[in-house]
Amino acid sequence: MNGDADHEVCGMSVAIDVVGGKWKLHLMWALNARPQRFGQIRRLLTGVSEKVLAENLRQLEASGVVHREVYPEVPPRVEYSLTPLGEDLAVALRPLEEWGDKHREELLGNLLASAC
Repeated sequence: MNGDADHEVCGMSVAIDVVGGKWKLHLMWALNARPQRFGQIRRLLTGVSEKVLAENLRQLEASGVVHREVYPEVPPRVEYSLTPLGEDLAVALRPLEEWGDKHREELLGNLLASAC
């Protein structure tokens, strides 16, 4: 985004730029409870590769919603947590999760029916 076009970009586009993709919303969920180490996140998110997880964490960090803390220990310990901006985003995402929970059976039934 640059120049005069900035004021024309809607909030939904900005939000999708931050959380779009298969794993970012899952990462937000994993970090919402408490700070997590890389290995803990990987165990929570079954199916994500180390490369994709690291890339998505870097992107969320660049967006300002995730904080990466490196502790000066041997071996180094790294924890990821939500920033205040990320916590605010997690609050905004909660209704989406509630909607998914409320309609889980119907939506999964529709997905299964369309796959046949």
